[in-house]
Amino acid sequence: MYARHALGLTRLALIMVGDRETAEDVVQEAFLGLHRRFAHLRDQDRAVIYLRSAVLNQARSVLRRRRLPSWFAGAYDPPVWSAEAAVLLSVERREVMEALHRLPRRQREALVLRYYAELSEEETAQVMCVSRGTVKSTTSRALDALGRLLGETR
Repeated sequence: MYARHALGLTRLALIMVGDRETAEDVVQEAFLGLHRRFAHLRDQDRAVIYLRSAVLNQARSVLRRRRLPSWFAGAYDPPVWSAEAAVLLSVERREVMEALHRLPRRQREALVLRYYAELSEEETAQVMCVSRGTVKSTTSRALDALGRLLGETR
Protein backbone atom coordinates (compact mmCIF):
# COMPACT_ATOMS: atom_id res chain seq x y z
CA MET A 1 0.00 0.00 0.00
CA TYR A 2 2.85 2.39 0.84
CA ALA A 3 4.56 1.89 -2.53
CA ARG A 4 1.31 2.49 -4.38
CA HIS A 5 0.12 5.63 -2.53
CA ALA A 6 3.06 7.37 -0.84
CA LEU A 7 4.09 9.53 -3.79
CA GLY A 8 0.60 10.88 -4.46
CA LEU A 9 0.00 11.52 -0.77
CA THR A 10 3.35 13.30 -0.50
CA ARG A 11 2.42 15.52 -3.42
CA LEU A 12 -0.89 16.29 -1.75
CA ALA A 13 0.89 17.18 1.50
CA LEU A 14 3.48 19.25 -0.38
CA ILE A 15 0.81 21.45 -1.90
CA MET A 16 -0.77 21.93 1.50
CA VAL A 17 2.35 22.61 3.62
CA GLY A 18 4.78 24.03 1.06
CA ASP A 19 7.97 22.08 1.75
CA ARG A 20 9.07 18.55 0.92
CA GLU A 21 10.52 17.54 4.29
CA THR A 22 7.38 18.46 6.19
CA ALA A 23 5.21 16.81 3.52
CA GLU A 24 7.15 13.57 3.90
CA ASP A 25 6.74 13.74 7.69
CA VAL A 26 3.00 14.29 7.30
CA VAL A 27 2.68 11.21 5.08
CA GLN A 28 4.77 9.09 7.44
CA GLU A 29 2.51 10.09 10.33
CA ALA A 30 -0.56 9.17 8.28
CA PHE A 31 0.83 5.71 7.48
CA LEU A 32 1.85 5.22 11.10
CA GLY A 33 -1.68 6.12 12.18
CA LEU A 34 -3.12 3.68 9.65
CA HIS A 35 -0.82 0.94 10.93
CA ARG A 36 -2.01 1.56 14.50
CA ARG A 37 -5.70 1.56 13.53
CA PHE A 38 -5.82 -0.90 10.64
CA ALA A 39 -7.32 -3.73 12.66
CA HIS A 40 -10.02 -1.36 13.93
CA LEU A 41 -11.15 -0.04 10.55
CA ARG A 42 -14.70 -1.16 9.87
CA ASP A 43 -14.07 -1.30 6.13
CA GLN A 44 -10.41 -1.95 5.38
CA ASP A 45 -11.01 -1.12 1.71
CA ARG A 46 -11.45 2.48 2.87
CA ALA A 47 -7.83 2.68 4.04
CA VAL A 48 -6.91 5.07 1.22
CA ILE A 49 -9.71 7.44 2.25
CA TYR A 50 -8.39 7.23 5.80
CA LEU A 51 -4.88 8.06 4.56
CA ARG A 52 -6.04 11.08 2.54
CA SER A 53 -8.02 12.38 5.49
CA ALA A 54 -5.07 11.80 7.82
CA VAL A 55 -2.71 13.66 5.47
CA LEU A 56 -5.14 16.56 5.23
CA ASN A 57 -5.63 16.69 9.01
CA GLN A 58 -1.91 16.42 9.69
CA ALA A 59 -1.22 19.22 7.17
CA ARG A 60 -3.82 21.37 8.95
CA SER A 61 -2.03 20.74 12.24
CA VAL A 62 1.31 21.74 10.73
CA LEU A 63 -0.18 24.93 9.35
CA ARG A 64 -1.81 25.76 12.70
CA ARG A 65 1.54 25.37 14.45
CA ARG A 66 3.13 27.70 11.90
CA ARG A 67 0.69 30.52 12.54
CA LEU A 68 2.21 33.78 13.62
CA PRO A 69 1.36 35.38 16.95
CA SER A 70 -1.80 37.47 16.72
CA TRP A 71 0.14 40.75 17.11
CA PHE A 72 2.04 39.90 13.93
CA ALA A 73 -0.85 38.43 11.95
CA GLY A 74 -1.11 41.38 9.57
CA ALA A 75 2.04 40.38 7.70
CA TYR A 76 1.95 37.38 5.42
CA ASP A 77 4.91 35.76 3.76
CA PRO A 78 4.03 33.09 1.21
CA PRO A 79 5.90 29.79 1.54
CA VAL A 80 9.54 30.09 0.61
CA TRP A 81 10.43 27.67 -2.16
CA SER A 82 13.84 26.02 -2.02
CA ALA A 83 16.32 26.80 -4.78
CA GLU A 84 15.80 23.30 -6.17
CA ALA A 85 12.02 23.70 -6.23
CA ALA A 86 12.28 27.19 -7.73
CA VAL A 87 14.32 25.83 -10.63
CA LEU A 88 11.89 22.97 -11.21
CA LEU A 89 8.77 25.10 -11.12
CA SER A 90 7.98 27.45 -13.96
CA VAL A 91 7.05 31.05 -13.23
CA GLU A 92 3.41 30.34 -13.99
CA ARG A 93 3.29 27.31 -11.75
CA ARG A 94 4.85 29.27 -8.90
CA GLU A 95 2.25 31.99 -9.39
CA VAL A 96 -0.53 29.41 -9.24
CA MET A 97 0.96 27.79 -6.13
CA GLU A 98 1.36 31.16 -4.40
CA ALA A 99 -2.21 32.11 -5.29
CA LEU A 100 -3.42 28.71 -4.08
CA HIS A 101 -1.75 29.30 -0.71
CA ARG A 102 -3.53 32.65 -0.43
CA LEU A 103 -6.94 30.96 -0.58
CA PRO A 104 -8.81 30.13 2.62
CA ARG A 105 -7.84 26.67 3.90
CA ARG A 106 -11.12 24.98 3.01
CA GLN A 107 -11.13 26.32 -0.56
CA ARG A 108 -7.49 25.32 -1.03
CA GLU A 109 -8.24 21.81 0.23
CA ALA A 110 -11.22 21.41 -2.08
CA LEU A 111 -9.20 22.46 -5.15
CA VAL A 112 -6.22 20.30 -4.27
CA LEU A 113 -8.35 17.21 -3.67
CA ARG A 114 -10.56 17.69 -6.73
CA TYR A 115 -8.03 18.78 -9.34
CA TYR A 116 -4.61 17.77 -8.08
CA ALA A 117 -5.46 14.49 -6.35
CA GLU A 118 -8.17 13.95 -9.00
CA LEU A 119 -10.78 12.79 -6.52
CA SER A 120 -14.44 12.75 -7.43
CA GLU A 121 -16.84 15.10 -5.64
CA GLU A 122 -18.01 12.18 -3.50
CA GLU A 123 -14.45 11.14 -2.56
CA THR A 124 -13.54 14.76 -1.79
CA ALA A 125 -16.61 15.04 0.42
CA GLN A 126 -15.58 11.92 2.32
CA VAL A 127 -12.03 13.15 2.87
CA MET A 128 -13.17 16.63 3.95
CA CYS A 129 -16.10 15.23 6.01
CA VAL A 130 -18.61 17.49 4.28
CA SER A 131 -21.51 17.00 1.88
CA ARG A 132 -21.12 16.69 -1.86
CA GLY A 133 -22.98 19.98 -2.31
CA THR A 134 -20.50 21.72 -0.02
CA VAL A 135 -17.65 20.39 -2.16
CA LYS A 136 -19.33 21.74 -5.30
CA SER A 137 -19.96 25.21 -3.88
CA THR A 138 -16.58 25.46 -2.17
CA THR A 139 -14.79 24.38 -5.33
CA SER A 140 -16.72 26.91 -7.41
CA ARG A 141 -15.91 29.75 -5.00
CA ALA A 142 -12.27 28.64 -4.88
CA LEU A 143 -11.93 28.66 -8.66
CA ASP A 144 -13.44 32.16 -8.81
CA ALA A 145 -11.08 33.40 -6.09
CA LEU A 146 -8.07 31.73 -7.69
CA GLY A 147 -8.92 33.39 -11.01
CA ARG A 148 -9.10 36.79 -9.33
CA LEU A 149 -5.79 36.23 -7.52
CA LEU A 150 -4.07 35.15 -10.71
CA GLY A 151 -5.49 38.17 -12.51
CA GLU A 152 -3.80 40.39 -9.91
CA THR A 153 -0.37 38.93 -10.67
CA ARG A 154 -0.51 39.55 -14.41
